[in-house]
Amino acid sequence: MTPLKVAAVVAGVLAVVFTVPVAIVQATGNVRVRSDASEVDKVDAVIVLGAGLRSDGTPSVYLRRRVEGGAALYRAGVAPTVILSGDAHDNADGTRYDEPGSMRAWLLDNDLGVPDEAIVLDREGFNTTATCRRAHDLFDVRTAVVVTQDYHLRRTLYSCVEAGLDAVGVGVSAQSVQPVRWAWWHVRELPASWKAAVRSLPRRR
Repeated sequence: MTPLKVAAVVAGVLAVVFTVPVAIVQATGNVRVRSDASEVDKVDAVIVLGAGLRSDGTPSVYLRRRVEGGAALYRAGVAPTVILSGDAHDNADGTRYDEPGSMRAWLLDNDLGVPDEAIVLDREGFNTTATCRRAHDLFDVRTAVVVTQDYHLRRTLYSCVEAGLDAVGVGVSAQSVQPVRWAWWHVRELPASWKAAVRSLPRRR
């Protein structure tokens, strides 16, 4: 076999090794995507994933959309609890970075129809997998509807299913005034989906 043919075979194998796991993750999540609250059965909790804060500590535009989407599901009677999950830590300058706390403040300050007693804060939802596993293992959630940007939703649902959650999801807008950032977030879903599939392999053994 010539070096060119060897290179072509290797490239083909690598393409399959990458493409198949990504396709599995996206397909698994896709069947659980719902368009709105009318397509969601009653569940244990609405789970809202973190998406970064502004320099003033308030939710980013993406995060506000997620919080507002979660509030809409709660108002529709889909679940009695809203779990706000994200990163919380002390910065080097002594200030506090607290996604769940900021999400809670945004909900209450803007009177989005979610009472404080219905809110649960998960300050160790450092990534999608952690959020799903903690919802299942720590907060005893078995059924959930997850809210995140539409491009991120399928991978999120795959991770939640792998964590033991019977989860569906409702996506919110990923529209951005920065086209490069919009494109980057979509492109990064490919390697992130591959990583999610590989990470789940030990749990399947």
